[in-house]
Amino acid sequence: MAWETVIGLEVHVELATKSKIFCSCTTEFGGEPNTHVCPVCSGLPGVLPTLNESVVEFAVKTGLATNCEITRFNKFDRKNYFYPDLPKAYQVSQLYLPICRNGHVDIEVNGTKKSIGIHEIHMEEDAGKLVHDPWEDSTLVDYNRCGVPLLEIVSEPDFRNADEVIAYLEKLRETLIYLGVSDCKMQEGSMRADVNLSVRPVGQTEFGTRTEMKNINSFKAISRAIVYEAKRQIEQIEMGKKVLQETRRWDENKDATYAMRSKENAQDYRYFPEPDLLPIEISEEWIERAKAEMPETAAQKRERYVKELGLTEYDARVLTAERALALLFESASDICKEPKEVCNLITGELMRLISESGTSADRIDIDPEKMARIITLTVKGRINRNAEKEVFEALFRENIEPEQYIKEKGLMMLEDDDLVNDTVDRVLSENPKSVEDFKNGKEKAFGFLVGQTMRALKGKANPQTVNKILREKLGSM
Repeated sequence: MAWETVIGLEVHVELATKSKIFCSCTTEFGGEPNTHVCPVCSGLPGVLPTLNESVVEFAVKTGLATNCEITRFNKFDRKNYFYPDLPKAYQVSQLYLPICRNGHVDIEVNGTKKSIGIHEIHMEEDAGKLVHDPWEDSTLVDYNRCGVPLLEIVSEPDFRNADEVIAYLEKLRETLIYLGVSDCKMQEGSMRADVNLSVRPVGQTEFGTRTEMKNINSFKAISRAIVYEAKRQIEQIEMGKKVLQETRRWDENKDATYAMRSKENAQDYRYFPEPDLLPIEISEEWIERAKAEMPETAAQKRERYVKELGLTEYDARVLTAERALALLFESASDICKEPKEVCNLITGELMRLISESGTSADRIDIDPEKMARIITLTVKGRINRNAEKEVFEALFRENIEPEQYIKEKGLMMLEDDDLVNDTVDRVLSENPKSVEDFKNGKEKAFGFLVGQTMRALKGKANPQTVNKILREKLGSM
């Protein structure tokens, strides 16, 4: 029997606001356990929440970017459950009137385009974090993450394989980063995905029994978990067993899922309207303002880079893979007016340095003005390409002043045409066979003579000048 996998995603995204959703505590990642907390986010009795307006603004922009309808009148609800990392024993979320609904994200997999439906996007607060200590056989709770604002983006069950899921997550991550609403660092938990998966015979319209795999925080793990869980469910059914509706945990080390608890339904959470928060009314003026403030998307940047700046599709994709790279490219290009030179330095030397240093593009701190000065010196022939790479690497590692570094290292090109002339004359006189070979049509001989001249000048001459003078002298011989 042929089987079809049906997948829906719930993606939790931590928003890049400076403070939490209902209090003024910082949302900064890290910090000593239980230091980013206050009476509100730690759930002490008698406190009242105050909604962070930036959370609503980020939610509206995300909804617009994912083609959603914005709910003009929306409100918060209490989701009740008892778990050690939830100090209030309830989570403030949105069930009945989520802020965004009925959207879609378009993806492309192996040349095939597909639209993935967005059922809803709702605002909510994050829970804390349980820290398990296997040595002490104990579990500790860190409440720093409690109250960090989240958007939960709930898709329709439109995925049929892991490739579609990864394409969607990559598109979603790219969109959110360029909007500036989240850094989407999966390694820090600011983007997490719950995978709802079921299988059914090909041609059947009724859904099978689904399982939920919680908080998988890497694309690689998500892909592997989908493949494993689909295979497990098919094997269960073919053996005559039932698939249980349950929440399962992905074990990265064992490359398998295991049962964690029975899957709850909405009624299990005993939702009711949040009594401490007023409903939110979003005006048309607010939405129009949000539309006007929408930044250029990565896809729009790629199109502009190719059409207006003459870059290749490949280079445009590399430059827009991370927002930090695109910002550096545009800033440096605006200063030196040499977009192709900036592109070459980023896609070549910078990507090598990022890889070798073990850092990531979003953590680099390169002054675009200094980068532009290095490129200008190269284009004007003041330094050669090898020197450009050396100076740029020093800028990457030590934030040097380019001109001072070039002077100290003696990297500036010679501007003494008389010295170049004399050196060319000497090279020609010392290599009569190469001169004769060139006259007989052997172009490689010319390259040899250029190399000998550059070596004699210790690489400090402008190659274009050397080429020009050599050809003139060979042509007159």
